[in-house]
Amino acid sequence: MTSRSRAALVALGTAALIALAGCTAPEPEPTVSSAPAETPSASPTPTEPALVPDGDAAANQPYFDLVVGRVLAADGNAGGRAFIDALTDAGFDKGAMQVTPDATAIGLDADSVQFSVRIGEGCIIGQRGGGATGQSIVTPVLATGSCLVGTTRAIDW
Repeated sequence: MTSRSRAALVALGTAALIALAGCTAPEPEPTVSSAPAETPSASPTPTEPALVPDGDAAANQPYFDLVVGRVLAADGNAGGRAFIDALTDAGFDKGAMQVTPDATAIGLDADSVQFSVRIGEGCIIGQRGGGATGQSIVTPVLATGSCLVGTTRAIDW
Protein backbone atom coordinates (compact mmCIF):
# COMPACT_ATOMS: atom_id res chain seq x y z
CA MET A 1 0.00 0.00 0.00
CA THR A 2 1.37 3.36 -0.96
CA SER A 3 1.55 6.29 1.36
CA ARG A 4 -1.02 8.06 -0.77
CA SER A 5 -3.47 5.14 -0.37
CA ARG A 6 -2.74 5.06 3.30
CA ALA A 7 -3.44 8.78 3.66
CA ALA A 8 -6.68 8.43 1.71
CA LEU A 9 -7.76 5.54 3.89
CA VAL A 10 -7.00 7.49 7.09
CA ALA A 11 -8.89 10.52 5.74
CA LEU A 12 -11.87 8.34 4.84
CA GLY A 13 -11.88 6.70 8.31
CA THR A 14 -11.67 10.09 10.02
CA ALA A 15 -14.55 11.43 7.94
CA ALA A 16 -16.64 8.36 8.81
CA LEU A 17 -15.95 8.85 12.53
CA ILE A 18 -16.92 12.51 12.36
CA ALA A 19 -20.10 11.66 10.46
CA LEU A 20 -21.08 8.95 12.94
CA ALA A 21 -20.35 11.19 15.92
CA GLY A 22 -22.98 13.58 14.64
CA CYS A 23 -25.58 10.76 14.58
CA THR A 24 -26.17 10.54 18.32
CA ALA A 25 -29.75 10.93 19.49
CA PRO A 26 -30.62 14.34 20.85
CA GLU A 27 -31.15 14.55 24.60
CA PRO A 28 -34.88 14.48 25.36
CA GLU A 29 -36.44 17.62 26.75
CA PRO A 30 -38.01 17.25 30.20
CA THR A 31 -41.79 17.11 30.04
CA VAL A 32 -43.80 19.46 32.15
CA SER A 33 -47.18 18.27 33.35
CA SER A 34 -49.95 20.80 33.65
CA ALA A 35 -51.89 18.52 36.01
CA PRO A 36 -51.30 19.14 39.71
CA ALA A 37 -49.23 16.57 41.51
CA GLU A 38 -51.39 14.01 43.28
CA THR A 39 -50.79 13.94 47.00
CA PRO A 40 -51.25 10.65 48.75
CA SER A 41 -54.30 10.63 50.95
CA ALA A 42 -54.59 8.72 54.16
CA SER A 43 -56.70 5.62 53.71
CA PRO A 44 -59.59 5.40 56.12
CA THR A 45 -59.07 3.18 59.13
CA PRO A 46 -61.33 0.14 58.82
CA THR A 47 -63.95 0.05 61.52
CA GLU A 48 -64.27 -3.00 63.69
CA PRO A 49 -67.50 -4.96 63.19
CA ALA A 50 -70.22 -4.37 65.76
CA LEU A 51 -73.51 -5.96 66.73
CA VAL A 52 -76.38 -4.85 64.48
CA PRO A 53 -79.36 -5.19 66.87
CA ASP A 54 -82.01 -4.88 64.13
CA GLY A 55 -79.92 -6.71 61.53
CA ASP A 56 -80.33 -10.23 60.23
CA ALA A 57 -77.87 -13.11 60.54
CA ALA A 58 -75.81 -11.98 57.53
CA ALA A 59 -75.49 -8.45 58.92
CA ASN A 60 -74.21 -9.82 62.24
CA GLN A 61 -71.88 -12.47 60.84
CA PRO A 62 -68.75 -10.24 60.78
CA TYR A 63 -69.21 -9.41 64.47
CA PHE A 64 -69.88 -13.08 65.32
CA ASP A 65 -66.63 -14.01 63.52
CA LEU A 66 -64.71 -11.34 65.42
CA VAL A 67 -65.95 -12.61 68.79
CA VAL A 68 -65.30 -16.26 67.90
CA GLY A 69 -61.85 -15.40 66.52
CA ARG A 70 -60.91 -13.79 69.82
CA VAL A 71 -62.01 -16.87 71.76
CA LEU A 72 -59.96 -19.12 69.47
CA ALA A 73 -56.93 -16.81 69.76
CA ALA A 74 -57.10 -17.05 73.54
CA ASP A 75 -57.67 -20.83 73.57
CA GLY A 76 -57.64 -22.90 70.39
CA ASN A 77 -59.31 -25.75 72.31
CA ALA A 78 -62.02 -23.68 73.98
CA GLY A 79 -65.15 -25.55 74.96
CA GLY A 80 -68.67 -24.64 73.92
CA ARG A 81 -69.30 -22.64 77.07
CA ALA A 82 -66.47 -20.22 76.24
CA PHE A 83 -68.09 -19.42 72.90
CA ILE A 84 -71.60 -19.08 74.35
CA ASP A 85 -70.33 -16.82 77.16
CA ALA A 86 -68.32 -14.64 74.77
CA LEU A 87 -71.22 -14.31 72.32
CA THR A 88 -73.60 -13.47 75.19
CA ASP A 89 -71.16 -10.87 76.56
CA ALA A 90 -70.95 -9.42 73.03
CA GLY A 91 -74.72 -8.86 72.98
CA PHE A 92 -76.10 -11.91 71.18
CA ASP A 93 -79.27 -13.46 72.64
CA LYS A 94 -78.30 -16.47 74.78
CA GLY A 95 -81.83 -17.86 74.45
CA ALA A 96 -81.34 -18.07 70.67
CA MET A 97 -78.12 -20.10 70.91
CA GLN A 98 -77.33 -23.79 70.55
CA VAL A 99 -74.12 -25.69 71.23
CA THR A 100 -73.00 -29.28 70.75
CA PRO A 101 -71.36 -31.27 73.57
CA ASP A 102 -67.65 -30.86 74.35
CA ALA A 103 -67.28 -34.61 74.93
CA THR A 104 -68.30 -37.76 73.09
CA ALA A 105 -70.72 -40.33 74.50
CA ILE A 106 -67.76 -42.22 76.01
CA GLY A 107 -66.19 -39.16 77.63
CA LEU A 108 -63.49 -38.29 75.10
CA ASP A 109 -62.97 -34.71 73.93
CA ALA A 110 -65.11 -33.98 70.89
CA ASP A 111 -63.14 -33.41 67.69
CA SER A 112 -65.23 -30.32 67.06
CA VAL A 113 -67.83 -28.20 68.80
CA GLN A 114 -70.50 -26.32 66.86
CA PHE A 115 -72.42 -23.34 68.21
CA SER A 116 -75.06 -21.13 66.68
CA VAL A 117 -77.18 -18.04 67.11
CA ARG A 118 -80.60 -17.81 65.52
CA ILE A 119 -81.45 -14.32 64.32
CA GLY A 120 -84.85 -14.04 62.68
CA GLU A 121 -85.07 -16.66 59.96
CA GLY A 122 -81.32 -17.15 59.73
CA CYS A 123 -78.61 -18.87 61.71
CA ILE A 124 -74.95 -18.02 62.20
CA ILE A 125 -73.08 -21.28 62.80
CA GLY A 126 -69.50 -21.45 64.06
CA GLN A 127 -67.16 -24.32 64.83
CA ARG A 128 -64.09 -25.08 66.93
CA GLY A 129 -61.96 -27.96 65.70
CA GLY A 130 -61.52 -29.58 62.34
CA GLY A 131 -59.33 -26.71 61.13
CA ALA A 132 -61.84 -23.99 62.06
CA THR A 133 -60.33 -20.52 62.03
CA GLY A 134 -63.15 -18.43 63.44
CA GLN A 135 -65.14 -18.09 60.26
CA SER A 136 -68.80 -19.01 60.24
CA ILE A 137 -71.62 -19.69 57.82
CA VAL A 138 -75.10 -18.23 57.62
CA THR A 139 -77.92 -20.67 56.88
CA PRO A 140 -81.70 -20.59 56.94
CA VAL A 141 -83.41 -21.87 60.07
CA LEU A 142 -84.16 -25.61 59.82
CA ALA A 143 -87.75 -26.86 59.55
CA THR A 144 -87.44 -27.85 63.22
CA GLY A 145 -86.94 -24.19 64.12
CA SER A 146 -83.37 -24.78 65.23
CA CYS A 147 -79.98 -24.14 63.66
CA LEU A 148 -77.95 -27.26 64.48
CA VAL A 149 -78.63 -30.83 63.41
CA GLY A 150 -78.06 -33.60 65.92
CA THR A 151 -77.46 -33.60 69.64
CA THR A 152 -77.11 -30.28 71.40
CA ARG A 153 -76.65 -29.63 75.09
CA ALA A 154 -78.65 -27.40 77.37
CA ILE A 155 -77.35 -23.89 77.88
CA ASP A 156 -78.33 -23.74 81.54
CA TRP A 157 -75.61 -21.64 83.08
